[in-house]
Amino acid sequence: MLRSHLRESGTARDGRLFRGARSGMLSESVYGRAWHAARQAAFGPELAATVLARRPYDLRHAAVSLWLNASGAPAEVAARAGNSARVLHEFYMHCTDGLPRLGLGLTWPGATSGADQHHQ
Repeated sequence: MLRSHLRESGTARDGRLFRGARSGMLSESVYGRAWHAARQAAFGPELAATVLARRPYDLRHAAVSLWLNASGAPAEVAARAGNSARVLHEFYMHCTDGLPRLGLGLTWPGATSGADQHHQ
């Protein structure tokens, strides 16, 4: 999908993937309308009426929570998400309280086992 978009639309002069009507920044209202329409199309009316992925940021939060549960490597997850360990602990560690590791084997380039980082 990304390659298709790049072939068809290219990038803005500054390298952004998506741009506004006159190659400017996308306004929040334009982005919001596109997000709302995509949610409606993907979820249908019943699910779209819920809070599930109401904001694009909700997908990021879900991804970080999944990475924490899957890997048990908070330092790696913080680095991958672009957060400090403090932010990760404040906003995401509640997602793992009392939960067993999912063992999904999610890794990314440079990842370590995570066993030594589980209790940081």
